Amino acid sequence: MPGDSLHINSGGVAAHTYDAIVIGSGISGGWAAKELCELGLKTLVLERGRDVKHIKDYPTATKLPWELPHRGAITAEQRNKNPLITKAAGYGEDNQFFFVEDKDHPYIQEKPFDWIRGYQVGGKSLTWGRCTQRWSDFEFTGPQRFNYGWDWPIRYADVAPWYSHVEKFIGVCGNKDGLESMPDGEFLPPFELNCVERHLKDSFIKNYGNRHLVHARWAHLTKASQVHLDQGRGQCQARNLCMRGCPFGGYFSSNASTLPWAAKTGNLTLRPFSVVHSVIYDEQKQKATGVRVIDAETKQATEFFAKIIFVNGSALNSNLVLLNSTSNRFPNGLGNDSGILGKYICFHNYRGWMNGEIEGFEDGYVYGRNPTDAIVANYRNLHTIDTDFTGGYTTYMGAYRSRSDGEAGAEQIGAAFKESLTVPGKWHVYAYLQGETIPKESNHVRLSKDEKDQWGIPLLITSVGYDDNDERLLKDFFVQTEEMLTKAGVKNITHNDSKQAPGLDIHEMGGCRMGNDPKNSMLDKWNALHHCKNVFVTDGACMTSTGNQSPSILYMTLTARAANHAADELKKGNL
Repeated sequence: MPGDSLHINSGGVAAHTYDAIVIGSGISGGWAAKELCELGLKTLVLERGRDVKHIKDYPTATKLPWELPHRGAITAEQRNKNPLITKAAGYGEDNQFFFVEDKDHPYIQEKPFDWIRGYQVGGKSLTWGRCTQRWSDFEFTGPQRFNYGWDWPIRYADVAPWYSHVEKFIGVCGNKDGLESMPDGEFLPPFELNCVERHLKDSFIKNYGNRHLVHARWAHLTKASQVHLDQGRGQCQARNLCMRGCPFGGYFSSNASTLPWAAKTGNLTLRPFSVVHSVIYDEQKQKATGVRVIDAETKQATEFFAKIIFVNGSALNSNLVLLNSTSNRFPNGLGNDSGILGKYICFHNYRGWMNGEIEGFEDGYVYGRNPTDAIVANYRNLHTIDTDFTGGYTTYMGAYRSRSDGEAGAEQIGAAFKESLTVPGKWHVYAYLQGETIPKESNHVRLSKDEKDQWGIPLLITSVGYDDNDERLLKDFFVQTEEMLTKAGVKNITHNDSKQAPGLDIHEMGGCRMGNDPKNSMLDKWNALHHCKNVFVTDGACMTSTGNQSPSILYMTLTARAANHAADELKKGNL
């Protein structure tokens, strides 16, 4: 590795020693930092990217379209320079600084895989989609009940109070709908459904009885509580410019919420430009003792030490770090006695999109820029398998009224044309898929044996693809959603299979899954490595299956639960 001679500053080992180390400062890493610092642990957070300060480092947050060189559009030059990252949802001229440059972070695609990354303090919490449905026991028990995966070592009852803990702090808007497949939580008032969405909701219930269009749960402060004001955050302004960084703190990010909260305790040390090489395992102590870091700018190698380590680098990076953490005890990666580290990588199927038009409702319009969608909760394969595929899917849905194109025959210039544009156009309805995928051993990542990055770390090889189950689920989404929309009066319905590569969903999961049996899992019910109990993995790498709900709030929930367990075990002297 670069700089093989270990660098310890003049303070010696003691100056590099903490109670806890957290690898990554994104959604789960920020939560690890908050909980551990609140519990009194001196905590070092390692972030491979640059520092980003809330508000100060959101340079486009309040810019108007004409204040941007290309009104927010991506130039052909930028697309040609970054053909991969420019595909990312929400990527634009106004926030490209929150995404990596392709050339700086290469990897090897054995099969097409779009690895979307944002390396900075806050990680992808600055650009995430913000949807925060709870999992139900259907998701936790489905793989075992229907024999398509491995049993989770936990159930909904184990995480329900931790969901509440997280929701209250980050602020989640939604409605208590009493749905078995999407449990209620601690909600702020939701954004209202518009008139067409209410019509769709009523039509689905009338025609199906068990298909519910509801307010999805979103991490937006529609009405800030005291705990949010204490964080220095304020009400969401419905600007729908979230991915620029929100100066109001209206949506949850590590930068606006958990990291500043952790810093207020006096127990946080945040170190940007710190590329984690590996976790250090002590053969004699039979536990991890620290982390090897390479300075992103100087390439100087340094080691930091701690009693507990949280790995929150984002799913694939966490797999990379663990695979690269080799020793005599663990020649194939830290804790990898089972041989499954890096295997059973999975994702969400986002390939299906639909659009249509609906007549009427001309007396209704929408104001503001609602940053949320409605959602049709999963209605497939709940109590029994009722389709020709395994797993379920969430359907995001909404309606909007377009701007008029101007009156037919009006001059395309001048006052008459300008006046014609003041009359709104037609109502449109859209829907898109978030489908469960099934973990398979063939879907994996591994380290290159001969190619390395600029820091001397082996490149990651991705080998992840779709299967027949994904195709059948996608077809069902198209058939069922078109039927539902048609019965509701939607016309001119179009379908689009984006055929996008896995990874573009940005919901990569697995590789270091939880489970009860160390022979076929990496982590126990507390997210600790079975064979290295003071190392915890609580980001997407820990997922045993994907479910159909958005996963980010589950990462936060598992992190808060694991951090409190780790602190308790440390206090008892067990770690």
